[in-house]
Amino acid sequence: MNRVLIVALVMAWLGGASACKRIDEPARAATGEHVHRAPHGGALFEIGEHAFNLELVRDAVTGSLTAFVLDGHAENFVRSSSPAIELIAIVGAERRPLTLRAVANNATGETVGNTSQFEGQADWLKTTPEFPATIASLEIRGTKFQNIAIYLKKG
Repeated sequence: MNRVLIVALVMAWLGGASACKRIDEPARAATGEHVHRAPHGGALFEIGEHAFNLELVRDAVTGSLTAFVLDGHAENFVRSSSPAIELIAIVGAERRPLTLRAVANNATGETVGNTSQFEGQADWLKTTPEFPATIASLEIRGTKFQNIAIYLKKG
């Protein structure tokens, strides 16, 4: 049996989650790795073991941050029952809380408490292109994820 096939089967048997990469640089896609692209051009963060993704999109002009809850392949929106996402960013030496509130969308039928989109605004987002943060909690399809460490990169 071909060694590549054996390795692929073993990885699939073990769950294969470690083979999935988030793509921050277009060059990674050329390597043939299993990658996921952020549909809105933001930064992707895995939530759970290949279960979901959270895409964060920063708008420096308005000082806003939008979060989209996506499936494990970052292809489809996944609705959350959370009314908000509480994020604590570290800016310099200061902790900066930021609440991303659930957004209703009449076109998709999404409502607060049943939506995939969350938004928040803070003036410090206009001048802070990257920062580490922790998401206190997020409930997706009945599973509560807590203390999710992220690092939002510039770009």
